[in-house]
Amino acid sequence: MLTEGKLLTPEQAAKRAEQHRREERRLVTVNGSFDLLHAGHIAQLEEARSQGDFLFVGLNSDASVSAYKGAARPIIPEHDRARVVAALACVSYIVLINEREAGGAIIELIRPHVHANGSEYGPPEQWVEYPVMLRYGVQGYACSRRPGLSTTDVIQKIQRTGENT
Repeated sequence: MLTEGKLLTPEQAAKRAEQHRREERRLVTVNGSFDLLHAGHIAQLEEARSQGDFLFVGLNSDASVSAYKGAARPIIPEHDRARVVAALACVSYIVLINEREAGGAIIELIRPHVHANGSEYGPPEQWVEYPVMLRYGVQGYACSRRPGLSTTDVIQKIQRTGENT
C-alpha cells in the first residue's frame, strides 16, 4: 500500500528526521488541515517538496482544526485526511499534530532546513511559527497561492450552488 509507513507518531518522525539529517538530506516541513483536498493543496505540497529531499506534513488533528476554524470543521476526519494526503507522491511523512499552532509543533519536532507556508500569510517574519524557526535556524519558504483554491472557497461555492437549487 502506497500510504504504508508514511503516517508516523511524533516520536517516529523525530527519529526519522534525525536519521535523514545524519545522511545530509534536506528536510522540509509544512502544516495544515488539508480538509477537502483540492488542487491548491496539491500545488502547495508539491512546491514545498521541491525545497528539499523529504517533506514532513504536520496534519492538524480534528480538535485543533475545530479550535481554529470552528465547530463545523473539519469536514473529513483526521485519519481519512491523513490517508488521502499520504497517498500523494510528494509527501514523505505525515505527523498528526494536536496543537492549534501545528507549524511550531512540527518545526520543534523535525527541526527542518525549510518550513513552507502559504504566501497568504505574508513573509516568513510575519508567520506565527517565526520565533520557533529563528530558534532552530529554519529558512522560511512562501508557496504561491492559487486564487479561488481554498477549502473555504470550495465550501462557499457548494453552499451557493445549494441555494440555487
